[in-house]
Amino acid sequence: MLTAFARAFKTPDLRKKLLFTLAIIVLFRLGQHIPIPGINYKNVQTCMDLAKGQQGLFGLVNMFSGGALLQITIFALGIMPYITASIILQLLTVVIPRLEALKKEGQAGQSKITQYTRYLTIALAILQGTGLVATARSGSLFQSCPVGGQIVRDDSIFTTAVMVITMTAGTALIMWLGELVTDRGIGNGMSILMFVSIAAGFPSAMWSIKQQGKIMGGWLEFGLVILCGLAMVGLVVFVEQAQRRIPVQYAKRMIGRRSYGGTSTYIPMKVNQAGVIPVIFASSLLYIPALIVQFSNSKAGWATWISQNFVKGDHPIYIATYFLLIVFFAFFYVAISFNPEEVADNMKKYGGFIPGIRAGRPTAEYLSYVLNRITWPGALYLGLIALVPTVALVTLNANQNFPFGGTSILIIVGVGLETVKQIESQLQQRHYEGFLR
Repeated sequence: MLTAFARAFKTPDLRKKLLFTLAIIVLFRLGQHIPIPGINYKNVQTCMDLAKGQQGLFGLVNMFSGGALLQITIFALGIMPYITASIILQLLTVVIPRLEALKKEGQAGQSKITQYTRYLTIALAILQGTGLVATARSGSLFQSCPVGGQIVRDDSIFTTAVMVITMTAGTALIMWLGELVTDRGIGNGMSILMFVSIAAGFPSAMWSIKQQGKIMGGWLEFGLVILCGLAMVGLVVFVEQAQRRIPVQYAKRMIGRRSYGGTSTYIPMKVNQAGVIPVIFASSLLYIPALIVQFSNSKAGWATWISQNFVKGDHPIYIATYFLLIVFFAFFYVAISFNPEEVADNMKKYGGFIPGIRAGRPTAEYLSYVLNRITWPGALYLGLIALVPTVALVTLNANQNFPFGGTSILIIVGVGLETVKQIESQLQQRHYEGFLR
């Protein structure tokens, strides 16, 4: 990977793209530290110091925002509204025929879906910004902080509107920066900004673990976390690259005096076909009961039971529910994102077949059979990876500062691998020495 980056900096046009991407990253990180108007920043910093990394229910969104959520900056919402909008549009594509038709229209249809994603992102940003302002005003953002209810300076409608508009504009600016990186930089812009947001919290989290450690001045715990993180990165790289290749043979056709087809290819089926989306779905769904209890302020038996079992991640019921939800959403997302019947029909239309399997319905049944079998290890792998931070919090007493969480590692490794592949592919287009030897 380092060799690819070194070679890229030696190529003039790639060097410009890399420097442009780095400039966007610097601008993005700068915006994550600029507070919005109407906020008592001194009280925010006081509450942040008292919390010491205990992010509670807002940990997932705070991770995707690079720590900007709890600091209530102009980029407080981060890239989460765009991620949510993209997932919603992807799910609606299966349900709404109009969106499914747009998806099949190629580049024009995809541009239209992207436009819908932007509109939905702005709507979600307004909704989430309003919720964040209401949460900060009520003191629920930092429950254990004595000045948590004094973060918002003014309760007027004008001040609230200015705060929501500022955060919504910050989300729109993040979308624009991500698209600039995609068009003029290296890699997918949104993925790069997500990578930066997650990686930005690693140094402080690692140093916090060292300070909280009790053996050898915390260096033993620090070393164990590093070793655990390296092992997880290796496991994630191994599984993310693993795939089942189903051979496909295309029949040879004679049109006039020219022959077409007769080639062999394969259908790659990844072990982790769903990516990180099941973990995001499961985490978001588990936040709902705790949020209901938090805003209802109820003392009923059901509220007490939820507070005891679904607020802290180290409870066995929480762990079991989290694991089962990840497995369920892994199968659910694979089922809606990969259609064996559509793949079989396309193969039959162009004269393709799987050796030993008849074209048409038998091919669809075979693909469905292989997909179900290969999704099981992928779903179990996602569940185990996601439970690593929970186990670490209990064994290392890391107080929710364990940096190598399942979601963060999956995103960082996935984005890193994809970016390096794009750099290497562009290098191969400019250097032909390896092909001429």
